Amino acid sequence: MRSLSFLSKMTIFGFILSIIPVISIGVFSYVTSSEQIQEHVNKGKLQLLVQINANVEQILRTVNHTLNQVVNSSVMKRAWNEQLTVNDFILYDDLRKEIRNMQSFDTRVEDVVLLNQEQDWLIKNSGIYRSDTYPYLEQLQQLSETVEDSSWVLTPSYWFYTEESANNANCDYTVSLVKKLPTTGFEKRGLALANIPTCNLQDMIQFDTDETSLVMLLDEQQRILLHPDRLMIGKPASAAGLASSEELRGNSGQFTTMLSGHMYAVTYYKSEFNGWIYLSTISIDSLTKETHKIGRYTLYVCMALLLVSILLAWIGSRRMYDPIQKLVTQITELLPEQHRKRNNEFQIIGDHVQQLFQSKSQLEQEVSRHLMQVRAFYLIKAYQGHARKRELREQLEQYGFAQQLQQWRTMAVMTLQIDTLEHTHYEQQDMELLLFAIHNIIEEMVDNSKRLVPVLIDTTIITLIGSSDSELDSFNTQLYSMTEQLQQKIMSYLHLQVSIGLSLPFDSIENVAVAYREGLEALKHRLKLGEGIIIQYEQLDSGNHYFHLSYPHQIELELVDAIKLAEAGKAREDLHRFLNSMFKTELAPQEYQIPLMRLLNNLLVVAQESRIHLSPSQQGERTLFEELLRLTTGGEIEEWFWARIIQPMVSIFSNRQNEQYHNISEKIIEWIHQHYDTDLTLEECASRLHYNANYLSSVFRKETNYSFSEYLSAYRFNMAKKWLTETDMPIKDIASRLRYNNSQNFIRSFRKQEGITPGQYRESQNAKLR
Repeated sequence: MRSLSFLSKMTIFGFILSIIPVISIGVFSYVTSSEQIQEHVNKGKLQLLVQINANVEQILRTVNHTLNQVVNSSVMKRAWNEQLTVNDFILYDDLRKEIRNMQSFDTRVEDVVLLNQEQDWLIKNSGIYRSDTYPYLEQLQQLSETVEDSSWVLTPSYWFYTEESANNANCDYTVSLVKKLPTTGFEKRGLALANIPTCNLQDMIQFDTDETSLVMLLDEQQRILLHPDRLMIGKPASAAGLASSEELRGNSGQFTTMLSGHMYAVTYYKSEFNGWIYLSTISIDSLTKETHKIGRYTLYVCMALLLVSILLAWIGSRRMYDPIQKLVTQITELLPEQHRKRNNEFQIIGDHVQQLFQSKSQLEQEVSRHLMQVRAFYLIKAYQGHARKRELREQLEQYGFAQQLQQWRTMAVMTLQIDTLEHTHYEQQDMELLLFAIHNIIEEMVDNSKRLVPVLIDTTIITLIGSSDSELDSFNTQLYSMTEQLQQKIMSYLHLQVSIGLSLPFDSIENVAVAYREGLEALKHRLKLGEGIIIQYEQLDSGNHYFHLSYPHQIELELVDAIKLAEAGKAREDLHRFLNSMFKTELAPQEYQIPLMRLLNNLLVVAQESRIHLSPSQQGERTLFEELLRLTTGGEIEEWFWARIIQPMVSIFSNRQNEQYHNISEKIIEWIHQHYDTDLTLEECASRLHYNANYLSSVFRKETNYSFSEYLSAYRFNMAKKWLTETDMPIKDIASRLRYNNSQNFIRSFRKQEGITPGQYRESQNAKLR
């Protein structure tokens, strides 16, 4: 069967390409039309609920304000400590005047109840009563035990009506603003209640609804406060069909539910003032009536667009194929007869283009491959110090790094090593592949303008990082940010922990060999600080540049590392191993002096590089070399090296290290003391101090025996106890200042720490002061 020509394929593809978008747009328009209608209705409903909430809250705030005036008035203070009777007419009349000021049309307050259990009296609209004879005193006492100092509560109306006026209760339920009295002091001996009948809530809310929608109001316990059917007031939300309280968790939102056998869209808004929930429902069927009409219009438009698209696809395919047909005709005239029968036009063109550029491509690839190898080889020489300094810049510019070297003002060498393959799913034979993967990650993550080509020396990946910024603090900040992202990306992709060593910043490319050794020196501190560190040589050896004289003996290197890390036990062990290894070799007695002198010389070089002065003995002012030559036994030599050279150096390095760690810890503690009332994190401190977060965590724990979070939490608790003792700051404000999400979390944490609540702690401290 003969295959289709490219013209036919392009025409069919054009048909399909034009049909799919038209159909997709049509379906999308029809589906989203109903969603958009519902979304607009929901937004309107939400705005309505917000307005209703504002109207209600304005009245409730007015009630709260006026009730505060009543309970804090001078009349109330005089009456509170009196055993009011019917004979105290003047005081009672003054108190009733205060109460009547609240009962206005604006507040909708129908009754104000004052209960004084200590003086045994109760006042409300109908008069003054002895509290112990009031029939619903027990319910009011239970109310005082369950509510907070001031809160809105749904209560049965009959609690507030005596027998002579029981018919006045037009509503079965009342919304009461309950305040415990007195407002100051710890012991609450009474209540003040401002009662608004739930029927009056309907008058507060001005809105228009139709038969397809309704508005409801729920309290904090999700009991119904407002409903078109008064019999539903006081019942749980599930009685109205809202069975799942999980859907009402947020401050506002929409969801769908089944009510009376029909699907409804429910919009809700939760008041921040008192936790009441305002709900508006509307039938889904009423929302989607218009979508059927939109669907018909969409179908007609899609059919017209399909016809136009098909026509344009045919015309466009013909015009685009004309140049291809001309090119194929010209090529086939040069082909042998047996190759002209092929129908695939692009195969003919492709074969000839491939032949034309094949030689050139192969040559370019070969040159590129060798150039990359030469560049990597020369960089390795430069890092190892084998390249001539006076030719270094010129050679690097020839290898394609001219732009970077001209722009860079500050540079640093980054050395990266895999910490360990233990407890991973990799084997030792995978090391080369893993290093290659990390090499590629560095090339992808770090822009070419900020680095040279990464190279591999043994198991270390080395990269020269540069910046046009000459400000060292800014450069260090960029460097730490880049290395932390690199470390995280390697962990994310390869699940490997790596450590990164950074040299001191330098401004001349001739210092690259010294910087490479500084990076390697920084990595050696994993022995003490653990894995996964990012450490700069600035944090070692007081920030002085590293001066290295190589010594080929491995035990010697381990001894030097132990001295620099101030590990006295390991240094003593390495010294013993070194001397044992040396004395095992059969040499003439005078020949042992050569390695001993080399050891002494190397240790003196380390001391000199670290600004450590080892003074000669006082006996005739002999030099250290002369002292060593006078020793005759291996034990004397070992003890001399330890007492005269190694132990003083370990002590000095230990003091420097402790001083540096102490300074870092002091800065962290100072930062905590200044910013404990913010969302402070260890990462923020690390960024401010220009250190790696893992390094800071290790140093801080070594110095204080506390983690960062433990110290911050302890300091915040100390401040909380100080405020509780010395100020009247509310517990809610204390919790907010100490960055707790809510006061309950703070109370739980305080109780767990101290064994008592913050309120109990404040009372105990006040009692001690009294």
